[in-house]
Amino acid sequence: MKVIVVGAGVLGLSVARQLAVGGEEVVLLDRWGAGTGTTATTFAWTNSSRKPNPDYHRLNLAGMEEHARLAEQLPGRPSYFRSGALQWADSASEQWLGDNVERLRSLGYPAHWVTPEEATRIAGDLRIPETITSIAHFPSEGYVLPERFVGNLLADAERHGARLVLAEVVAVDERPDGVSVASADGTTFTGDRVVLAAGRWTQGLAARAGVDIPMVTDTSRGSQTVGLLGYVRSPKTDLRCVVHSPGLNLRPAADGQTVVQALDLNAEADPAAPPPADGELARTLARRFSALLNEPTPPPETDLRIAFRSLPADGHTIAGYASGPSRVYHLVSHSGITLAPVLGRLAATEITTDQEQHLLASFRPTRFIGLRRPDFEVDQRATTLGEQ
Repeated sequence: MKVIVVGAGVLGLSVARQLAVGGEEVVLLDRWGAGTGTTATTFAWTNSSRKPNPDYHRLNLAGMEEHARLAEQLPGRPSYFRSGALQWADSASEQWLGDNVERLRSLGYPAHWVTPEEATRIAGDLRIPETITSIAHFPSEGYVLPERFVGNLLADAERHGARLVLAEVVAVDERPDGVSVASADGTTFTGDRVVLAAGRWTQGLAARAGVDIPMVTDTSRGSQTVGLLGYVRSPKTDLRCVVHSPGLNLRPAADGQTVVQALDLNAEADPAAPPPADGELARTLARRFSALLNEPTPPPETDLRIAFRSLPADGHTIAGYASGPSRVYHLVSHSGITLAPVLGRLAATEITTDQEQHLLASFRPTRFIGLRRPDFEVDQRATTLGEQ
């Protein structure tokens, strides 16, 4: 079988690699290159601690488990780290945290309370403010280094015969005997199946194939899909896990660097006027970061990125065909980092065997049939930037 995968983010690469490992002929198309879209602007926290929908929770649990298996198979330097995560609460958030820990424990999800001294040993080089009243530890969670993860997936996919082609896809057509994908330069790619894993561009490309895949497409200031990430180059830290504090989320990056995020600043991020490295948003992130360090340091050197998310209209993953006889498989998710390994495996299985995988049953694009756009209810708890 020849499969054309449109989109070389973590989802497209995961399914392309899985298909190639299984012996299928795979052509991977992307306009700018592997991992240059949504994957390049993600907090990259692997978890299922804020996924209240039961089916979505189970799917994310499977994604966390699949990460560990995949890490043993991929070449290159490690890109997945089961570091655990800490959630700090103050008086304003301790009730919410307590309720969430109780909910997760009832589901068998590893979660327990730790003292500030224990949290310091887990997290590494951070100072816990006196305003923190409770701390929860989630030992099964972790994080991904996206650039390294993308590189490892692509290397393994190519090692098994997949081919990456830089091409801007402008049309997807189904025929009785197969599919064709047209690029902006006039090249036509033909195959037996297409996987549309184009992230936030999914709705537009699906429409060209005559399929309605409802997405949140607003990318203006204040949209659900827009946020802000800071990449702290210095000072270097000994941060060892993901940390969520009342004013700042942190995760380790490569070479002692840190990715930081303040969810309350997302509304100030404007894609039309990206914030400068010496502007007020950067200074706010720097102040909050410095306040968590044990030793006084010079002002942090921080690069800012506007973050975009691929957000289906109801906030949950879309995986599958839009109709029974279709040859175009749709794959898009807000939780791409957590879910990429398991979605890649399950989607590849469905494409090559036509056997439906039960974990994907609730996430078919057919669930939108007959609904008007105003009827879609986005689960805000599952779609907050930084909580993917």
